[in-house]
Amino acid sequence: MLLDTQTTVTIKGGIDQLFDSKSKYTYEEYIHKATQHIKSFLDRDQFYSGDSQSDFESKSDLVAIDENANLSIDEALQEIKTLFLDHTIAFHHPNYVAHLNCPVLLPALVGDLIASSVNTAVETWDQSTSATFIEQEMIRWICDAMKLPKTADGVFTSGGTQSNFMALLLARDDYAFKHFGLNLKENGWSGEVSKFRFFCSEKAHFSIQKNAALLGMGYHSVIPVATDDTMKMKPDALVQAIEKEKQLGNLPIGIVATAGTTDFGSFDPIQTISKIAKEYGIWFHVDGAYGGSYVLTETHQHLLKGIEQADSVTIDFHKTMFQPVCSSAFLVKDTKNFKYVSYYADYLNPLEHRNEDYPNLIEKSIQTTRRFDALKLWFTLKMTGAKTIGSFLEKVHYLALDLYHSLKDDPCFELVHKPELSTLVFRYVAGQENIDAVNLYIKNTLFKSGQASVASTKFNGNTYLKFTLLNPKSTIDDLLSIIEMIKETAKTYKNYN
Repeated sequence: MLLDTQTTVTIKGGIDQLFDSKSKYTYEEYIHKATQHIKSFLDRDQFYSGDSQSDFESKSDLVAIDENANLSIDEALQEIKTLFLDHTIAFHHPNYVAHLNCPVLLPALVGDLIASSVNTAVETWDQSTSATFIEQEMIRWICDAMKLPKTADGVFTSGGTQSNFMALLLARDDYAFKHFGLNLKENGWSGEVSKFRFFCSEKAHFSIQKNAALLGMGYHSVIPVATDDTMKMKPDALVQAIEKEKQLGNLPIGIVATAGTTDFGSFDPIQTISKIAKEYGIWFHVDGAYGGSYVLTETHQHLLKGIEQADSVTIDFHKTMFQPVCSSAFLVKDTKNFKYVSYYADYLNPLEHRNEDYPNLIEKSIQTTRRFDALKLWFTLKMTGAKTIGSFLEKVHYLALDLYHSLKDDPCFELVHKPELSTLVFRYVAGQENIDAVNLYIKNTLFKSGQASVASTKFNGNTYLKFTLLNPKSTIDDLLSIIEMIKETAKTYKNYN
């Protein structure tokens, strides 16, 4: 006797909003209407509305979610315009020169739209099929650009922090296995690991220390190495630091060289550091999140010599290849080293079904579900081309140099460095006693007014301003206009006090 277990569920509405063949015209309507609102965002005069937190809190009724909500597309778009599009930061605006947020290319947006709509997940072959091959081709392309060997491989990641995390993890587990026969992936922590030490520039990205802590090794496992007056790691200081740790009974296991520091755009001497790593027989990682894409230029290839010797490389396409976030990659010189992050689940990628002809990208990733981020880069390379991207990067580099030469003899400013990439760190010094407070006031006042977004940082314990240039459409006149804003704002500081 069969029991009647059928349950009736009443759906009040919204079922027609699911993306399928029956909703394709509704989809077209929604995308068209959304595009009109995005165009209004592009037409804004200022990079930011200047609204304060209290201004946003006053719109809390719009932010709140009503479980019975049933807005039309026009109503929902009007709310997101009021809440977001009218106020969000416009990275494409010429007065936005704060952080590593680039304007994005139209082909990349097309790729992103397709990837989001189709919603391909790339962790296994039976979910992604040809998407797997497109990601693999993008990895092979950037590996070849960096002259990594044919054994090289990689995987798309969420960003530089995740890529650097994978680098430290692989370096740690590889050293533990080769030197102590330890399988940390299977057996967990061992006392020897507490003696493991990484070395990086004192100007390296904070994610090196953060990731060491997340790996359970602690901040102390990362040894900062002194830099010279151009903010590059000193090779002699690196050797001294390694020898000191050995004398203390610790175990040097890896070196991180930075190709383009966040603040100064400085390139550590990669080729020399690669030789030091080889001499000590330890892992060599290059954090090229910012500067790695400059391998496409003629101006910076000499600074990247030696990267082909790296055991692993970080590169962020969403910093300097004009891609929407997220679009980054982690590369390894030998694909076999991905064994330290692989896992075989019976329901997803069972080991007995492993097939080299139909690869499962989850074997190389610390993420499981992962979107098809490689598609937007593929569209960009197909439509814009690598040479054009390289020319964009050269443009912003020369723009930074032009700004440097425009300011270096201006008595109102003190400059820290000559740009090696596309950043310039400086501070306003004219006729002021509390220079740190003045520069912080300049930054905050310009931002709150919506006039310009300039970053700040610390150098030798003092507050400095920073221009990060990533927009190839910007001109020196655009930048000098911001400089004039800085000067005019500084004059109002006394009234502020």
